[in-house]
Amino acid sequence: MLATACGGDEGQTTITVVTHDSFQLTEDLIREFEEEHNATVKLLPKGDAGSMTTSLVLTKDRPEGDVAFGVDNTFLSRALDAGVFEAYESPLVGKIPAEFRAEGAGFVTPIDYGYVNFNYDIAALKAKGVEPPKTLEDLATAKYRGMTVVENPASSSPGLAFLAATVAYFGEAGYLDWWRAMRANGLVVVDGWETAYYTNFSLQGGEQPIVLSYATSPAFEQIFADPPREDSPTANILPPKGVFRQIEYAGILKGTKKQDLARKFIDFLLSVPVQEDIPGQMAVYPVNPEAKVPEAFSRFSEVTVPLAEVSAADMAANRQKWIDDWTKAVLR
Repeated sequence: MLATACGGDEGQTTITVVTHDSFQLTEDLIREFEEEHNATVKLLPKGDAGSMTTSLVLTKDRPEGDVAFGVDNTFLSRALDAGVFEAYESPLVGKIPAEFRAEGAGFVTPIDYGYVNFNYDIAALKAKGVEPPKTLEDLATAKYRGMTVVENPASSSPGLAFLAATVAYFGEAGYLDWWRAMRANGLVVVDGWETAYYTNFSLQGGEQPIVLSYATSPAFEQIFADPPREDSPTANILPPKGVFRQIEYAGILKGTKKQDLARKFIDFLLSVPVQEDIPGQMAVYPVNPEAKVPEAFSRFSEVTVPLAEVSAADMAANRQKWIDDWTKAVLR
């Protein structure tokens, strides 16, 4: 696990990287960057991606760092509209598939992606004598009453990603009806992913056997199982057009006095060693197709269903309305 700041020798330039709380890279890779560029990397975590984006916007005239990592495609337009980032296109961007480069081109660089969807605790559902749900409609039925925990879209990026997926899945006219049905069926809402997964999810000793998380979470559970196991204790619920692809970006913060070093850090994040480290550290896929991913990703976390279709323009235009309407329907 990375310390908040690595290195610290006199004469070194410090580069501050604003991140979300889930950012992790192997310490040796950070040290290699520091040694190569005679620099110290300081990480400044700012909560969930949503909280981090809000912080970047509020501090844009006096930025707290030089680079930001972890703004995703649910919140990106907010940061772009506020003029948080400085223009930069890495020479390594040409390796990245075009589908990841559509948003924020020239200002932010895609680094990784994942799929937001429900996981379930296999043993917990079996103990209840309940078959795993296959659709979002299933979750609102009586047999799954009180079994589902989600993150609040006002404060959580996976929560917002999934809210957008429900708009795509049910349509503008129908998505709130589903959410109201879920509320009536004992839906639990928490502020962020870490609380949902590590406190509420039954696998970790909580009460809910169904959690809004990521398609890679079952692979992660198998990779890091203690004691080791061949299978995963969790599995995915992947309804066609009900899964959201979340893309995370990095960008140089406007106003930095360390432009050259900041550019090198963006390039570093796209390098094959870092891209191959990302899956095992943050349970997401690298955008660089030259990077290998753990075998468990294909065994337990493959996503082949059609994805929820939510355009950047729709997200930018409707994000706040969707959140406000959801809040009235689910929390009030």
